[in-house]
Amino acid sequence: MSLDMQNMREMQQVLQARYAGWWEPVDPEHGKNKMLWMLAELGEAIQVVKRHPADEIAKPGEVRQEFVEELADVLMYFNDIMLCFDITPGEFETVYRGKHARNMTRWKKPCE
Repeated sequence: MSLDMQNMREMQQVLQARYAGWWEPVDPEHGKNKMLWMLAELGEAIQVVKRHPADEIAKPGEVRQEFVEELADVLMYFNDIMLCFDITPGEFETVYRGKHARNMTRWKKPCE
């Protein structure tokens, strides 16, 4: 199975269903909490970067594994946020592509 946004959404829905009643629900009211948890996980990824040289993170090994796991946690909370506000992968893709297109022409490179 490919790991695209739809797959991640479905996996997160299964995870949320597994812990329903124990974890807070994924609804608009709890969206801000999911954002805070996502930032906490990003902070954990930042701690890996602060503790280890970049080349150690870039090569296979325990440090890289730890870093990638923290990034996976960030994406899990990101998907929870999308679930909280019922943002579909298709809606996100449309907005992301539009933002990318604007950014491609937003700034002039010094040599242009």
